[in-house]
Amino acid sequence: MPEPMKFGEHIALTRTGRVVEVVIDRGDGMNALSSALMRDLIEVAGFLSEDTDSSVVVLSGRGGFSAGADLKDPARVEMAKRTLLERRQALKLGPDMCGAWERLEQITIAAIEKFCIGGGVALAVACDHRIIASDAHMRLPEVPLGMNMSWQSNPRTVALVGPSKAKLFTILGERCEAQQALDWGLVDEVVAEGEAQTAALALATRYAALPPLALRMTKQGINAVAHALSYTASYMDRDQFALAATSKDQSEAIAAFLDKRKPEFKGE
Repeated sequence: MPEPMKFGEHIALTRTGRVVEVVIDRGDGMNALSSALMRDLIEVAGFLSEDTDSSVVVLSGRGGFSAGADLKDPARVEMAKRTLLERRQALKLGPDMCGAWERLEQITIAAIEKFCIGGGVALAVACDHRIIASDAHMRLPEVPLGMNMSWQSNPRTVALVGPSKAKLFTILGERCEAQQALDWGLVDEVVAEGEAQTAALALATRYAALPPLALRMTKQGINAVAHALSYTASYMDRDQFALAATSKDQSEAIAAFLDKRKPEFKGE
């Protein structure tokens, strides 16, 4: 077996025929999305966008898929010292990462074990398919923490589950267990614990057997219809995030979370 290609410190890429596996491994089982890791994921997508030898990409995380944005990332502290324009520019990183993966012409499959939270969900719904282990869950904690769900993921979620369930999932911030995610259409298949990667590769093999040119063009055609107005609907979400991050309710939500108490929101 050939040596994996490395992208940064925490991403490895391996190839088997027309199937590529991309594995995130920060060594802690959480795979939180730091600024550096998101840039590496953009770099991987850039590499794959020029790769005509692959038809399918399977994306997974070692231990768990991803716990979302890295709240301990030193870059977050540094960003607070920047100008408003610089902070706004820095907030492009998440949507740029998800957009880079959504634009890939290969079929993309997210293999989800344990958990998929926040920014991890945003990345997963930017893929074409999601296969989840039966003991895993998905969750969006942003709104209960006083923030909007950004990274241009709302249109992708609505396209999968419809507006009603998208509100339940996105606004309430409650755990969506594997079977519920399947019932809602958020994922495509539930498999036994530890089997998400195997099932994703099985699906990848079915796609990889097809003519690659027709596969790519058909995927693009379907996505063009499904996401025709996605950018129009979500282009302001990073500015909304920047506004929400300055609210007193957001500060109260974080403080209450750390103090393990019920927050008192005032709409400020």
